[in-house]
Amino acid sequence: MADVSGQFVLTYNGEIYNYREIRSDLQNLGVLFRSESDSEVILEAYKRWGTDCLARLNGMFAFALYDRTRKVLFCARDRYGEKPFLFGEGPGFFAFASEYKALLQYDALSLDVDEWRLIRAAHNPSTGLDADRQTVFNAVQQLLPGEAMEVDVHSLSRRTWRYWEIAPVETRNVVDEEEVFAEFRELLIDAVRLRLRSDVVVGSCLSGGLDSSAIVCIVRRLLGADATYNTFTGCFPGTTADEWEHAVQVISATGVRSHRVEPTVGGFLEELPRFVWHNELPVGGSSQYAQWSVFRLARDHGVTVLLDGQGSDELLGGYEQYFSKYIDALRAAGDTARISRELPRIRSRYPLALTPPLRTVRDRVPFRVRHWISRHRGVGTSLLYGLRPEVAESIGRENALPERPGFNPLANALVQDSFGRFLTTLLRYGDRNSMAHSREVRLPFCDHRIAEFVFRLPPHLLMGEVQTKRLLRESMRDILPESIRTRWNKQGFRPPQELWFRSERLLELTRSIFESERFRNSPYWRADWWLTALRRLKAGESALNGTLWAPVMVELWREHFLEPVERDRRNSALVAA
Repeated sequence: MADVSGQFVLTYNGEIYNYREIRSDLQNLGVLFRSESDSEVILEAYKRWGTDCLARLNGMFAFALYDRTRKVLFCARDRYGEKPFLFGEGPGFFAFASEYKALLQYDALSLDVDEWRLIRAAHNPSTGLDADRQTVFNAVQQLLPGEAMEVDVHSLSRRTWRYWEIAPVETRNVVDEEEVFAEFRELLIDAVRLRLRSDVVVGSCLSGGLDSSAIVCIVRRLLGADATYNTFTGCFPGTTADEWEHAVQVISATGVRSHRVEPTVGGFLEELPRFVWHNELPVGGSSQYAQWSVFRLARDHGVTVLLDGQGSDELLGGYEQYFSKYIDALRAAGDTARISRELPRIRSRYPLALTPPLRTVRDRVPFRVRHWISRHRGVGTSLLYGLRPEVAESIGRENALPERPGFNPLANALVQDSFGRFLTTLLRYGDRNSMAHSREVRLPFCDHRIAEFVFRLPPHLLMGEVQTKRLLRESMRDILPESIRTRWNKQGFRPPQELWFRSERLLELTRSIFESERFRNSPYWRADWWLTALRRLKAGESALNGTLWAPVMVELWREHFLEPVERDRRNSALVAA
């Protein structure tokens, strides 16, 4: 879109949820609009406030705005990194896109891959591929969440800066906890309200868990009892992974129209080439295919926009392993009374949350010794044991969670998991899987106002009283069904992957990968360990399913993404010739 003068031109991916409020502010300043679009709001906001316009935008976006008056290209990515901004540069050019497959069609950009990043991500999907400016392709970089950039169109020099981030602030002195819960409730309701704005049909993903259930219940309050509203649920009948019974409680309480899909290993294998092609990078588990299936279901029922609960776990302390960081935060604050009161209750309700004694003993054994034992005795499930020892040691060090000065241990983990590691990767999955089916996914918990509110609070409001996501649970009283609000076990949205690995087709595919010449000649993998691990899995060690998934997906990515991109490049060159 160009503005009326033709001096400012925008290309843009995403949504600005508060565009109506910004539009009204600009109209009060005398700006005339030709459309009702949020695209025009970005253009006019930039003309009025320059790069400072970013502070006013509440949304998910990646855009490039050409300013002919200053001869610069102004680029930005949203605060959470929900939308991607990829770019490459070289002598005489600067290229950018939302997808690798688009950018890599430009033959001036090398297709060389950083193998080390691939291996790092195989060990920990939240590192290596999304946490840094450099991507897995040596010629491709990315704007990080909350970053902006200006490119001089003559010299192609560029300046990059962070326009927003969570910084350490003084902890809020909370006198009345109920007041905090009420404030959070209003913030979340408003985040949902903004994301319901649409000129197409809006629905919700509904897993039956706390986060998506809270959104559906809030939507019902906002829309009223009579409004038609569609929800979409992935089910895994007859397995412990199935949460349909919990989703039914929300459906019954809200009267929404529900739709179900049952992702299977057979469906995954049939759709594998297209699934890998659209995801563009290796995916960390079968839950990404389940997500793909839910978005496809929404497409089949004509629902274009979907609200989803992604982002809550990393922001609010939704994983039980965060309890160890919570205790560390209390210890750092000298809150020994709370530790004495809550520690036994944490161990009772979440027995695996704190480091088990056997793991403590194991970790005292030098890594090289453990690596040798795993290889020669056929034990252990860590992916590191399937790497050459010197590689494994380096990967383990690089993937460790660093400390950020000024944050307590819990906040340190939540900030980094939300804005640089774990969640950033999950958002990539959500973007690629939704866009593959031309659906748009909107995430109320990724409203930056909520993050700014949360990271001023003391740790016990997030995980105190032996509650994951205490802030959300307490704020949802009388909104959520009580059985959902007080459901203490966290169950990720993931198919029964251990059962999938009983599929002969998947087992044969895995075996063929481990026996391939490329895998056997890798400077990183130890093919003999992986073949042994596959035999152990078939013999009943189902815990190995997640370990085996990682190298399999790396190799499938080469076959179904990298090789097609290379082939397209060669074909384009032939056509040009």
